Amino acid sequence: MIDHISLGVADLARARRFYDTALAPLGYRYLRGSETTAGYGDDDAAFWIVAASRPVAPDPASGLHVCFRAPNRTAVAAFYAAALGAGGRDNGAPGEREYEPGYYAAFVIDPDGYRIEAYCGETG
Repeated sequence: MIDHISLGVADLARARRFYDTALAPLGYRYLRGSETTAGYGDDDAAFWIVAASRPVAPDPASGLHVCFRAPNRTAVAAFYAAALGAGGRDNGAPGEREYEPGYYAAFVIDPDGYRIEAYCGETG
């Protein structure tokens, strides 16, 4: 249904350092971009960060977040550790959530204040 999503960021270089590191354990990487954009994915860029003069202010009460699919629980934990090591902030350590059976996720806040999640639906 969705082809891609873009987030405006205040500092593209800082955001690239974060996403290059945080998304790697999930199997996603920088695929293409320009001086003002960076596109990530596995075989096609579906997540973009864009240098913006007026990024949307993050609001924890808005419900807005971006969730990345992880291949397994190990990748969720590796995403969390990598994201924190790359300047992200904790917003929920890896673990099962009550949303549905087998929902395993970790949550971080990126350097621009956006809420980011890694999720897998495997049980056990």
